[in-house]
Amino acid sequence: METIVTARHCEISQLLQERAATIADRVSALAMRPISCTVVFDVEGTKSLAELRLLDARGETLVSRGDGPDHRTALHGAEERPTRQLETASGRQRRPRRAPEAAEG
Repeated sequence: METIVTARHCEISQLLQERAATIADRVSALAMRPISCTVVFDVEGTKSLAELRLLDARGETLVSRGDGPDHRTALHGAEERPTRQLETASGRQRRPRRAPEAAEG
C-alpha cells in the first residue's frame, strides 16, 4: 500500500512524517484491501489541520479531518474517526447473518 505524507503552507518535521506514516499503516490495516493512504498537513489561521484520506479497492475514499493547536494533536483527531468507522464496519461484516424470525400468531 502506498502512503503519502504532504504539507501545505507549513513545514513538518521528519519525526511527524514518520508518525503520520505509522498512523496511516495502522488505519489501513483495518480497511479491506486498501490501495493508498494520504496524510495532508495544513495551517488555517492559528489552527493546525491534518487530513487523512484512505482509498480502498472498491474506489471508496474515507476522508477524516482533525484540528488542534499543533499538527500532532490534529493528526490524532484525524485518526479517531476512520478507526472507529472501520472497526464498526469490520464488526458488521464478521457477524453471522440470521434468518428473520417468523411472526407468531
